Amino acid sequence: MNNSKEKLYTLLVYSENVAGILNQITAVFTRRQVNIESLNVSASSIPGVHKYTITAWSDEDQINKITRQIEKKIDVVKANYFTDDQLFIRETGLYKLSTEKVMANAEISRTIRRFGASIIEVNPTYVIVMMYGVTEQIVDLYRALDAYDCVLQYTRSGRIAVTRGMQEQVSAFLEERERSGK
Repeated sequence: MNNSKEKLYTLLVYSENVAGILNQITAVFTRRQVNIESLNVSASSIPGVHKYTITAWSDEDQINKITRQIEKKIDVVKANYFTDDQLFIRETGLYKLSTEKVMANAEISRTIRRFGASIIEVNPTYVIVMMYGVTEQIVDLYRALDAYDCVLQYTRSGRIAVTRGMQEQVSAFLEERERSGK
């Protein structure tokens, strides 16, 4: 984060599933020198439409311009930006821990349980822990485990998000477009 006017925005971009669209979308950020914090691409609830969930630190004016530029791309159906309070958000964190250190210190297991994480694999070399939550929770568990010097590897997924409304905003847009015959 570069200045106090910036905050984390999440863009939800819906597009046809065509090669090269991801490059076109990320180029908009590059031209405006805005770094993408996380990116997740998957099929949406609408057949034939993919959903890009992109997070970036920016001010509202800049993110509005980026969103409008993305929406002008020929294969983009709809793009909107949101603040965290407008979305239901989740990420996944994976932590690979030293089995020797986990077995030697019961406080590590208590920390995992306190954060609501799950141990999903144990072998003589490592323990895999998985946690679902918001970014801050995922990072906080990493910091807590790292304090025990037991973390061998750590990663977290890109953000996935749905709006707090009843349907994806693109649905109403597509219905209107269909009615108008475009």
